[in-house]
Amino acid sequence: MSQLGSSIFAEVAEWRKEAAGKGRNIINLGIGSPDKPPTEAVRKALSEAALRTDIYAYPGTHGSRSFREQAAAWMEHRFGVKLDPDHELVSLMGSQDGLSHLAMSLCNPGDVVIVPNPGYPIYTAALALAGVEPYLLPLKEENHFLPDLDSVPVEVWERAKFILLNYPGNPVSAIVDLAFFERLLAKAKQYGVLVVHDAAYSEMAFDGHEPPSILAVPGALDGAVEFHSLSKSFNMAGCRIGFLAGNREAVGALRELKENIDYGVFGAVQEAGVAALQEAMSASAPPKAGVLYEQRRNSFIEALAAEGWAVEKPKATMFAWAKLPERSDGTTWTSREFARGLLDQTGVVVIPGEAFGSEGEGYVRIALVEDEARLREAARRIGEYLKS
Repeated sequence: MSQLGSSIFAEVAEWRKEAAGKGRNIINLGIGSPDKPPTEAVRKALSEAALRTDIYAYPGTHGSRSFREQAAAWMEHRFGVKLDPDHELVSLMGSQDGLSHLAMSLCNPGDVVIVPNPGYPIYTAALALAGVEPYLLPLKEENHFLPDLDSVPVEVWERAKFILLNYPGNPVSAIVDLAFFERLLAKAKQYGVLVVHDAAYSEMAFDGHEPPSILAVPGALDGAVEFHSLSKSFNMAGCRIGFLAGNREAVGALRELKENIDYGVFGAVQEAGVAALQEAMSASAPPKAGVLYEQRRNSFIEALAAEGWAVEKPKATMFAWAKLPERSDGTTWTSREFARGLLDQTGVVVIPGEAFGSEGEGYVRIALVEDEARLREAARRIGEYLKS
């Protein structure tokens, strides 16, 4: 446990309590928790299922047949990917459930896994729990936050069990095309390395971009798996439901591990997941989550610019990855110093970039989880802080 350190989100929550105790009006742009509910159809499916008397038995780790079939149908509808719902897909209590357990199911202590830096904290935490050595792959602004795969030493590729990447990205809001996935798979195949793609934000892209699935690359099922989550795409974060799809050996290993440690997703939540995926495939599908966050992005980034902080517009997700400006006296902040001071003086919560890895220093992550008026107010307060 000592290798994990303290959760940055828990730490920032303590900062928030301190600021609230001083009378600050809090605008929480820290954790990426959607502020909107699921659609009425999803809520109705959840409530009706929860009233059934037969829904309270152990659901089973594999996931209900109806959810797996619907998830497979959605993957084909959305990405053109055909999956066997019995062997190439397993339900999860949110994608973090799978991310935290995958290394335990695929690796032995001492193995190597390639993970992005900066990256979501569970990526390295899961490796620590499994006794696995991380190789931190830098994502740099000058390379549009894409990895330089050729910079990874041959001896690392030869030892690695899998490489984990995340596009659209968190914390960096970068995107890739299918050609990138083709190059990634070809490189990994040279060394027999599994590719693990975290696609939690696939439905939250902007400016007309439609993020592809790595599984859409011909032959990808031989060497890749992909995590999907209903949390952000369908405003179901508290429901805890997602799935892993792809290579059947890897999917089967995770399912076998989870059969030893949990009993699966509550059946009523799986029914709500089915409703969400069906609705997304229907002729009357509601707008994707990305529509809302694109509007918020535009409003917030423009308001920040008016306050003197030019931040690059994110291309996807619910986050802005903001490079810190210089202080008014020409010196620079650390990301933790900026985030702590901003919260203490203005009540605006952001997450310091160093929490996501050493390459995150000099940035903060800002979650667009308030309405446009509150985001503009946050920008105004940030402007005051910068001027002070």
